Amino acid sequence: MNFSVEEENLICMYHTSDRRRTMAQMLTALPDMDTEMRRLANGTIAKLEQMTDADFDGQRFDFAGE
Repeated sequence: MNFSVEEENLICMYHTSDRRRTMAQMLTALPDMDTEMRRLANGTIAKLEQMTDADFDGQRFDFAGE
């Protein structure tokens, strides 16, 4: 699965021990996000839902700064 830089950064912010917990953390934060961030988070969650746990575990997520 290919993630944009923004999606990877979002995953890094909410990354926990596994894919399902990472998605749960993002879902919990949705009410506190503005519209643009919520749109990014929902798209990222949709991609994470399509992945298997093994794919997630094998993926490397790096926080990219400016």
